[in-house]
This record gives sequence, C-alpha cells and structure tokens, in this order.
Amino acid sequence: MAGLALAACSQAESATNFPTKPVRIFVPYAPGGVGDLTVRILAQPLGDTLKQRFVIENRPGAGGTLAMKSVLDGPADGYALGEMGNGQAIATTLFTHLPYDVLKDFSPVSVAGSFPILIAVSGASPYRALKDVVDAAKKNPGKLNLGAINPGSTQNLSAHLFKQITGTEFTIIPYRSTPDLVTALLRGDVDVGFDYLAGFQANLPDGKLRIIAASGETREPLLKDVPTAQESGYPDYVVTSWNGLTARAGTPADNIKLLNTEINCAAAAPDVQAKARGLGIEMRGSTPEEMQARLTRDIAKWRDVINKAGIQKQ
Repeated sequence: MAGLALAACSQAESATNFPTKPVRIFVPYAPGGVGDLTVRILAQPLGDTLKQRFVIENRPGAGGTLAMKSVLDGPADGYALGEMGNGQAIATTLFTHLPYDVLKDFSPVSVAGSFPILIAVSGASPYRALKDVVDAAKKNPGKLNLGAINPGSTQNLSAHLFKQITGTEFTIIPYRSTPDLVTALLRGDVDVGFDYLAGFQANLPDGKLRIIAASGETREPLLKDVPTAQESGYPDYVVTSWNGLTARAGTPADNIKLLNTEINCAAAAPDVQAKARGLGIEMRGSTPEEMQARLTRDIAKWRDVINKAGIQKQ
C-alpha cells in the first residue's frame, strides 16, 4: 500500500508544474491548538514532496472568517489555502452575515484530520459512566452542570447536543479556555466537561480527571478502555470534529488534484500517523467531493442544534 501511495504521488507531481512558489495556509485558530497542529503536521511533508514551502499563517477570531476571507483575497490559483472544517459549518448558522458562502465560494481539497469530543469528570466524581450522569440529571433536573468552552464552539454545541439527545435538563456553563474548564472540573464547579484529548491529557495519568465516554463512531485508540457514547446506550450522540484544506472556487482542477493526492499521501505516512495519534488526531484524507458532502451534512446538523438550543446568532 505504501508503494502504491508513493507511486500515486509521483504521478500527480508530474502532471502539473504547480507549485512554483510558497503556498500559504490560513488557519482560523491560534498556534498550538489541535486545529493548528493538524495542518502543521502536514505542512512539512507537503513541502518536502512538492519542493516548496507551505507557510502557516494563523488568523484566529471572528468565527474563522478572517482566515477564510484571506483565501478569497487572492487569485484562484491554489497558492492560498484555508483550513476549513466543522467550525466553518457552525459559523454558517451562528453568523448572520458571513462575507462568503462556504459551499459556493471555495473548492474543497481534502479532509486532513478528525478528533472526537471526550466527556470527562473529576477523579473524585461518583459518575463512572454516561448513564450515571443522565440518571442523576433526570432525578435532579437542572442541578448538574456541563462545562465547555465558548458558546458556538464545537465543544459547547456538543454539550447542547448531549442535552437534546438525552432529553435531560442540564445547566451548561461556558468557559473562556480549556484550562479554565479543566480547573472548574478539578474544583468541582462543573460535574462534566466536554473537550478534546489534548485539553484533558495532562490530568489523566494521575487520575485527576477521568474520561467516561468518547463521541466518535469508534473508540479513541489512546483510550481503548473508554466506550463511545453509542456503546454507552446513546446511538445518536456522535460528534467528530474535523479539519481539511480548501482553495478558492475556480482554482484549476489539476492543482486541486495534485494537492488532494499529496495530502492523502502525507496523511497516510507512518510518521505522520504516529505524530498525530499522540495528539488524539486521526489523520485521514478524502476526495474533494467527500469533504464537500461532509461540510454540507455538518451545516444541517449544527444548524438544528443551534436553533433548538436558542443560541443567539451574531
């Protein structure tokens, strides 16, 4: 399989003279987060293969619009890429006046990485399983607190989705950052927290935090003893955050094809897989059509969650 992948990369490379200068990747997140790291893991192998630098430019803020608009500020040639994923699907509903249409103004290249939401409690918590949390909430409606970062984030909406699917009444408390959420969990200010592995990881080995469920369709490889929400009796609770790369609509098909092939090849490389897995990221490419379909599904999914939760649009 590795040989076939390398051959496919070589064939794609010879089909076009793109790129002949550095490629800029606009990232809608601050450096160091899981979204930022997904792209950084790919940038070097892409540069090595295509013999050009892939330069990361972080443009956090405004629900990802700063980064996405930067892609549209230049020509449709593939030299400006944007990191797009479920965050932009959420922004489509959350923001009333986006300066672009995510489904029409961009040409998806490939999904790059995905990662589930993890549901955590403090090590001292009496809750050992997801059902324990739901049962306690049903006995004491509104008394249990769910914690997650910023309203409108995937983590926060995941808490709302959990509330909607289980039909229980929780109080959802927003925090400015993952460290703030972790501190609240450790102090007992919230009963349950929703975030990614990278945010909880440091407090797992000593038992200060305990993961009781993961939101993916399969178990998290680094937490093989932790069941999914589906396995825990909640088959409709599936949340997988993801990020991929997109170009401006109208980018030449040969350039999209080359980038797609190279991203898929880089994502499948054993060293890339190992580096990503240590951060709780599953690196896996896709076709452009699969990325577009995933984006479309997520827009519908999160629009429904936002509307049911009555979250104020911006």
